[in-house]
Amino acid sequence: MLIREATSEDWPAIWPFLRRICAAGETFTYPRDLDEEQARSMWLLQPPGRTVVATAPDGTVLGTAKMNPNQMGPGAHICSASFMVDPEHSGRGTGRALVEHALDWASAEGYHAMQFNAVAETNIHAVALYRSLGFEVLGTVPEAFHHPAKGYVGLHIMYRRLD
Repeated sequence: MLIREATSEDWPAIWPFLRRICAAGETFTYPRDLDEEQARSMWLLQPPGRTVVATAPDGTVLGTAKMNPNQMGPGAHICSASFMVDPEHSGRGTGRALVEHALDWASAEGYHAMQFNAVAETNIHAVALYRSLGFEVLGTVPEAFHHPAKGYVGLHIMYRRLD
């Protein structure tokens, strides 16, 4: 697997699975009817943010991640990240590789910590992955996420110090 900077040429491979994941409404706080223009501007970040893709040896895009400062000014030493793996390629270590890449990037960029602002507590695979990589749940906002099948569930705020 290769993780590299995303380019505009990668968007046609990212958009179909990003659209499916958002439309399902089970993991991200993005609108379920997110249109392509909105999605592209939210996902393909400009510096100081960064967007990457994970690709198979044949060039197939398996997943993507975006990394950015979590806040501005005095809060800019904490970064955040979001990850999407094409459901057709899940269970092969792509998510773990993307999170590890984001952590390495954040450390190299001099960030003090990484914080995830909104991890649905029902997204058990992501929560388990993040915990296995040293993240802790700082708190859970009750009923902050409206899951399409499970109703109102909590959103975790997760954190990991980098230095």
